[in-house]
Amino acid sequence: MITPVTSALILIDLMPRIIAMPVAPHSGEEVLARCLRLAEAFRAAGRPVVLVRVDRPGVAEQPPGSGFADGLVRAGDVLIVKQTVGAFHGTGLDERLRGLGVDTVVLAGLVTTMGVESTARAASDHGYELEFVADAMSGFTADEHEFTVERIFPRFGDVHDTADYT
Repeated sequence: MITPVTSALILIDLMPRIIAMPVAPHSGEEVLARCLRLAEAFRAAGRPVVLVRVDRPGVAEQPPGSGFADGLVRAGDVLIVKQTVGAFHGTGLDERLRGLGVDTVVLAGLVTTMGVESTARAASDHGYELEFVADAMSGFTADEHEFTVERIFPRFGDVHDTADYT
């Protein structure tokens, strides 16, 4: 299912402090496990894996658990540090993706209605085709996650599950 030449996986905010938050319908650990599987599948297919995390602006020291989750980062991954909800503003992400020949982004991570959705909207504004991995993301509540996955994301692209890529 992975488009061989033009797709990149973008994983949002897989940081220990966010993974530990109460999210639904999937726990942060379940989301991380599925995202690790997705990343391995993309790497095996020779496609880029983009890992995004957030730094709180204007603070001298980031809170504990602000780095990437253990075992997530591999050599060759594109690492993006954002200071806003979405991953495009002020990060150089668009330029990095264009330089890699990417025209389709596959999105997963935490939290569905925050970092994932904000990044998706910006990706659409930048002209990328979008795919969403519904079971590799989670929301603050199951209801908001399900509403977004069922009603909002299909307006921007295709919605899949991890098994479609692995």
